[in-house]
Amino acid sequence: MQVVVTGAAGFLGSHLAEHFLADGHSVIGVDNFITGSRKNVVHLEALGGFKLVEHDVTVPLYLDEDIDGILHFASPASPVDYLDLPIQTLKVGSLGTHNMLGLAKEKSARFLLASTSEVYGDPEVHPQPETYWGHVNPVGPRGVYDEAKRFAEAMTVAYHKCHGVDARIVRIFNTYGPRMRPGDGRVVSNFIVQALQGDPLTIYGDGQQTRSFCHVEDTVEGIVRLFHSDFVGPVNIGNPNEFTIRKLAEIVLEETDSASTLDMLPMPIDDPRVRQPDISIARELLKWEATVSLREGIRKTLPYFKIEVESGDVRARTILDQF
Repeated sequence: MQVVVTGAAGFLGSHLAEHFLADGHSVIGVDNFITGSRKNVVHLEALGGFKLVEHDVTVPLYLDEDIDGILHFASPASPVDYLDLPIQTLKVGSLGTHNMLGLAKEKSARFLLASTSEVYGDPEVHPQPETYWGHVNPVGPRGVYDEAKRFAEAMTVAYHKCHGVDARIVRIFNTYGPRMRPGDGRVVSNFIVQALQGDPLTIYGDGQQTRSFCHVEDTVEGIVRLFHSDFVGPVNIGNPNEFTIRKLAEIVLEETDSASTLDMLPMPIDDPRVRQPDISIARELLKWEATVSLREGIRKTLPYFKIEVESGDVRARTILDQF
């Protein structure tokens, strides 16, 4: 099988490409490197069966090869990124999704859309099942990402119903692990970088807001199972174990043996108070659930960040840096 992975030089995309290659498939990775990094795919090029195409998917992509599957993961995907790149975020979710669906139609390929728990916004239903329509502010600072993904889901369903495209939709909850950009502004990468550098860990609000953190190995396994299934979705993929941000900070400080203090900052606009997936569908249809605990996952992730911190000019970025 030959698959296309857009956003292949990004955090999740590179792990997904690696998984397909390890399973004996060929991968065409597509990335414009707006947030992705070539170093995430250098080892893939050495494996064979991997072809890298530098391309912006908001422009139609033409390939001569036969394609069996397209996994659309191209997008800025952290709050600081989509505050930096709001129009690019909207375009890759709309034009990029349209173009990749068009390619899937042309090649009679299966299409998987990487959607997000952000479609639920600041949820009023907890935990969040796939039947929940969400609570999103379309004109708030986070709206460019939330609405881009909601539009992408609608476009995917339309192509499935009107053109018969074999489609899948995965809603990915907070994922962490090696190859995260140290300066991507996500809470796990921020905390680890700050702890390793001895800087205060920045917490928004009182730190009692919750998230559910899934290690990248678990997330990728769930995505691949959905891709190979017969279920369109959407399907939540995430770890249902819920932690406060303050508890995450405590775990990071313990695992890094850091003496860093906590720096309490104002809560950003529209920042979700809670986030926890209902994974009943994933458990039943995909026989999937996360197996890596948060503490174990932090331990698996630390060696990568230690190398990053020691090798260059690395700093954490807060959302408030963008204003």
